[in-house]
Amino acid sequence: MSIYNSLVLKYSIVVPFHNEEDSVTELYDRLKAVMEGSGETFELVFVDDGSHDRTFDLLQEIAHIDSRVTVIKLRRNFGQTSALAAGFDHARGEYVIAMDGDLQHDPADIPEFIKKIDEGYDVVSGWRKVRIDNLWMRRIPSRTANWVMAKLSGVDIHDFGTTFKAYRRDILKQIPLYGELHRFIPALASAYGASIVEIPIKNINREKGESHYGISRTVRVFFDLITIRFLLRYLQRPLHFFGGAGMLGIMSGSGLGLWMAIQKLMHPHWNVLDEHGPLIVFAAVLIVAGVQLLALGLLGELHVRHYHQVVRHASYSVERVLRARNEQSTMAD
Repeated sequence: MSIYNSLVLKYSIVVPFHNEEDSVTELYDRLKAVMEGSGETFELVFVDDGSHDRTFDLLQEIAHIDSRVTVIKLRRNFGQTSALAAGFDHARGEYVIAMDGDLQHDPADIPEFIKKIDEGYDVVSGWRKVRIDNLWMRRIPSRTANWVMAKLSGVDIHDFGTTFKAYRRDILKQIPLYGELHRFIPALASAYGASIVEIPIKNINREKGESHYGISRTVRVFFDLITIRFLLRYLQRPLHFFGGAGMLGIMSGSGLGLWMAIQKLMHPHWNVLDEHGPLIVFAAVLIVAGVQLLALGLLGELHVRHYHQVVRHASYSVERVLRARNEQSTMAD
């Protein structure tokens, strides 16, 4: 494991790369110029998310000539959320600024993030106010998903999807990242009382390489919306969700059973199976389903207890870390 130096860093710029050899050098040059111009202490944390081109070779060359650069090489392509999680876990700055590695995010916008951070905000979220990408494949689905997400989460921002955001690092430490939850960090951070602000950023056409996103991502986003809604309301109390539905099923089934029992007492000559056969089956199914949901809620409560007692496991596996002075470490997280 690398030994952190004693330098107090204010900013860590985390950038995941996947087959971005055409963008690596230019993005590094622009980031370095902007951050040096800010006058703040900083580091650049570049994550190679299982690239098959020369991305890692170029990142390695940069790390050899600039001690402020940390390069993390993942063993395979884990996806953007896991790559960001790896960068966040290795970042040492008080604040973390995340952005894409394809040059669609302009480093010249970073001073605006810094300005809002200096005002005391915990999360600064970029807003692609003027979108220039495809109307039907990107803009309309994105606008719909963002509107739904804002309503479900109660966080009044316009653009959950962009990676270009700044965070206080101690907020990030409280949020486990997996799946594709990186775009919903502001919503999750709001549950911890984080102060959130949104700033307009440039939306730049991709000039080099190929986009890794398609319409299929929109479908996954809507599934994530359901997950986020559940996490925000019932993460700490899953029994309130499953238990409520379970008790409703048990009470409804029991009520039907009681009504049929009364009917049998009032009409002893009735054959209940002949008169209410389907209703008996329905009542039994309600009771069984209710018991199952109640048990599921109790299991959820046990998982919450387990979650708070064990160390969080990473959603990625690191092959190599390059730090200042060519320090290298190999680990399997």
